[in-house]
This record gives sequence, C-alpha cells and structure tokens, in this order.
Amino acid sequence: MRYSQIRAFHYVAISGGFSRAAEALSLTQPAVSEQVRKLEGDHDVLLFNRDRKQVTLTPAGERLLLATKQFFEVEQQISDVLSENRAALDGTLRIIADSAFHLTHRLKAFRSKHPKVLVSVQTGNTADILTALRNYDAEIGLVGSLNPGPDMEITNLGTSPIVAFASRDLLKNPTNKITIKELSQYPLVFREKGSKTRQKLEEEGLRQRVELKPAFEVEGREAVQEIVAAGVGIGFVSEAELGRDERLIKLQLDCPQLTMSESLIHLKQRSDVLLIRAFMAC
Repeated sequence: MRYSQIRAFHYVAISGGFSRAAEALSLTQPAVSEQVRKLEGDHDVLLFNRDRKQVTLTPAGERLLLATKQFFEVEQQISDVLSENRAALDGTLRIIADSAFHLTHRLKAFRSKHPKVLVSVQTGNTADILTALRNYDAEIGLVGSLNPGPDMEITNLGTSPIVAFASRDLLKNPTNKITIKELSQYPLVFREKGSKTRQKLEEEGLRQRVELKPAFEVEGREAVQEIVAAGVGIGFVSEAELGRDERLIKLQLDCPQLTMSESLIHLKQRSDVLLIRAFMAC
C-alpha cells in the first residue's frame, strides 16, 4: 500500500469520479485509475462500483473512506503544528446546525479573528448532524440535545421551552395558550423524522394518550415557518428560535417540561483539530 494509492482513492471518493479527482491532484485520469486499480488488486478488494454514468463506493470503500478522512486529518494536524506560529489560520470550517439562530454572533466573533477561513453552514435535524460529525463530513454541530452521545464534546448553550405557533388567520379564537388535546384538533406541521422537537412532542402525546399526527412533514425549520404562515396548520419550535414574524402568533403549551436544550458539539477524538479549537475558543 502506497501513499499515492491511498491519496488517489481518497480524492476519487470525495469528488465522486476519476476525472474530477485527477483534476484536483493535477494528474491524468489514467494515472489516477491505475493507482486505484493497483490498490484494489494488491489487497483483493473492490472499492468502487463503476458504471458509465457514475462511480459509487462499495461497503469496503465506505469503510476505507472514513479511515482516509481520519488519516489525512492527522496529516493536516501535523502541518498545522509546524506552521502554527508563522501563518494565519485558513481552510474550511464545516458547521451543521438544526438552526442558525444560535450561531450568528459566534460566527461574527470567529470571522473577526480568522478572516481567511471559509465557513460552510448547512442545516439538518439531530440525526443528520450526528451522522455528519461521525462521518467526518462536518467539524462542528449545533443540536437540540444535551446527550448526543459519549463520543461528543458538548458545550451547553442553554434551554428554552417548546412553543407552538400559527398564522393569525388559522385560529378562530386567538389565545396565547393551547393544550396537547386541543392541538389534535388542528392540522399539525412537523419537522422530518429525526427532529428532536418532533420526538418530544410525540412522546408527550403518547403520555397524555393524545394522537399528534402530522398533516404536513417538512424538512427544515424555515420551510415549516413559511407553511405555517400560509395558514394551513400549527408548527413547533423552541421559543428562543421563533423570532419575530408579524404573520405568526405564539402559543404556549401546557407542558412546561417540554423544553429544548441547544448544544455545540464535536467529536472528542477531533478536539485537537486546529479549526475546531479555534471556533470553540470563540
């Protein structure tokens, strides 16, 4: 096994094709193909499914990709240590969050200290975030949970109650409170499965023996807000993330125990990654 073979495999896997990998490595496509072929042949393993339109990883290739992500990250850490005292921090910091609300002032502080770093922000539910972090597809996560797993380093950002919200046109007799039983009489707009907010609401419905069945299942908090604003149902969010929207009214739930905790997380085994350390220092 040679470094050049592992590097060729890694770039084909992350770029999704041999030609794009060759471009990234400043090599010819036949040269990259030959490196991968030798790696597979020397170890009697198939790493890619090849067809005319696309290249996909086999199960063995998926396992190797996670290992190469870790391998090249260690290589980057070595480079960071050697250059830490003579160069400004650069690179790309990938953040995946259930909501950008808790990130805004932290991103501003980070940007002011490290202007050369490209910050990539994606959104997802708790399940998406944990998967991305464990697959080395993101460095920092923001989740609505205090217990994302023993493999995560956790910074608690605080807790706020879960509230319902609706358009002013939906409720015949607007009020600032609503019960779980009353919710079952309206169309409900839920996040996709994997959402911690949805999970807690469904568990409370089961506890009270009230079926909370979604009329709409929507991916992303912003999309939920727009659908609710159109007057088709009631949505749910932590109070801290509701924001101000004149189209919407907030409804307090009769369940004070329904709260959301927001936490910044990253893999414990990646605590020495320079970009992660720099962000957490902010």
